[in-house]
Amino acid sequence: MHSQKRPDQAPAEPHDEETEAVSEIQVLEFKLGSETYCVDIDYVSEIVDKGSLTSVPNAPHYVDGVMDLRGRTTSIVNPKRLLNLRGESEPKRIVIFDSGRFADEAAIGWVVDEVYQVVRVSMDDVEQPPLDNDESIQGIIKRDGELVIWISPVAALG
Repeated sequence: MHSQKRPDQAPAEPHDEETEAVSEIQVLEFKLGSETYCVDIDYVSEIVDKGSLTSVPNAPHYVDGVMDLRGRTTSIVNPKRLLNLRGESEPKRIVIFDSGRFADEAAIGWVVDEVYQVVRVSMDDVEQPPLDNDESIQGIIKRDGELVIWISPVAALG
């Protein structure tokens, strides 16, 4: 039975769409080696197939090279090297990040083995990362018996 609020009752706790939006995030899941990672979808501008890259002399060890993406030179980072991950699988896709999210507004992409999906994640399903982790790990998401590592591309490159 549906009850209606009487005018003399105290107001109900706020429960609007804006409050609910804070308790959920959308993430893009992708594979690096044998693990599943994700980033907040707000960081992602597009996903492209891995093409040929131009190597850059004296670039940091984690930069695979650069590519021209619609007239803009985009640095392509290998997050496996950046995060000291093992895995010999061949990257197939590049996740291009929104350049406005980085301090120098550089165009940056990460080569990933495979892109899975964009999913909504309840903040209730996000556990704090171990205390001894680097600052790039935002949390650990437990879903369907799997662990997904939520990572911040800005912190990882910082």
